[in-house]
Amino acid sequence: MKIKIYYLFALTIILLSSACSPKLSPFNQRLVDQNRWTESDIQGIQFYLSDDITLYRDYTSGSSRIESGEIKMVKGRKVEKIVIKKGTPGVALFQPKGKLAVSFEDNEDNRFLIFGPNPKRGNSYVLMATDWKNRQGKVKYNDQVYFTNAESALATLMVDLKKSKKVSVKSRSAKGRTID
Repeated sequence: MKIKIYYLFALTIILLSSACSPKLSPFNQRLVDQNRWTESDIQGIQFYLSDDITLYRDYTSGSSRIESGEIKMVKGRKVEKIVIKKGTPGVALFQPKGKLAVSFEDNEDNRFLIFGPNPKRGNSYVLMATDWKNRQGKVKYNDQVYFTNAESALATLMVDLKKSKKVSVKSRSAKGRTID
């Protein structure tokens, strides 16, 4: 009997904790259009990543300082690798030509990735690369050119719709105006 009560208690805890976690939905152009969000509105939305993004580039001595990434030897080459994990929160910094520049690093406005609507994915905002060749994308990050794999191309911006729809409204009533 104690075991059944224990399992029932554990199941209740799991269900309650999952009910409190945010329900994330893909951020897409339809949401922007429906809500008539301006650039400043979008900068107030908390974004999350749907999948891991891995960035890498060849590292030559003296060309960069490694802070958030790591350096690895790959086939005799030094490679800098940066991983931005699924679920990492990010903020929009600006909107270049209908896309979003999103930063996932605290107080690092020059470290951002570009996301844009992809018609093949319901106009959800996905990682954009300047060029795709042999399942490898080229992106700019921290004023450096990095490469990313095809799996990172599936990374989509996600939002908590409950929080994004909370809008504070400042309201007042006009008292009326009469002739003196």
